[in-house]
Amino acid sequence: MAGHILGKAAVNDGLKVVQTQSYGAEARGSAAKSEVIISHEKIGFPLVRKSDVLVAMSQTALDKHLKDLKEDGTLIIDDEMIKATPQSKARVFKVSASKTAETELRSKMHANMVMLGAVTKITNLVTQKSMEKAISETFSGETAEKNIAAFRAGLRFSYNTS
Repeated sequence: MAGHILGKAAVNDGLKVVQTQSYGAEARGSAAKSEVIISHEKIGFPLVRKSDVLVAMSQTALDKHLKDLKEDGTLIIDDEMIKATPQSKARVFKVSASKTAETELRSKMHANMVMLGAVTKITNLVTQKSMEKAISETFSGETAEKNIAAFRAGLRFSYNTS
C-alpha cells in the first residue's frame, strides 16, 4: 500500500511513475515488495535495476533486497524491526516507524504510513501536500484521518543516521 500511495503522490506532483508490487501467499503480514520508479522524464524500462532508495521494514526484507541498492544509495530502516544492519556505503536512516505507530496511533498497522512520512522528509521525492492528497484518495473518513496522522508523525521526528 505504501508504494501505491507514493506512486499516486508522485503523479499528483506531475511526475512520471511506474509502480509494481508483489506479496507472499499469506497476504497481510507476509513478505511484500513494492518498486516505484519516479522520474521527470519518460520511463523507458518498467523494472528497477538498482534502487536509489531502499526502505526495509523487516530483517528479512533488508537481507533479501540490500543487494539491489546502489552503493551510494539511501537505506531507510525501521529500527525496531531490524536488529542487524549489514555494512554498506549507503546513507542509512533509522526510523522508529513501528514504535511511533504503536505509541501515537495505538496500532503497528500504521507503521507504513509513518515510514512514508520519513521517506518524504528524507528524500524529498514528493511533496507533503501530494502525499496527503494521495492518502485521502486511497482511504476515506476516519481511516484517512488516522493514516494522515501517521504520515505526519513520520515527518516530525529526527532520524538517526549511520
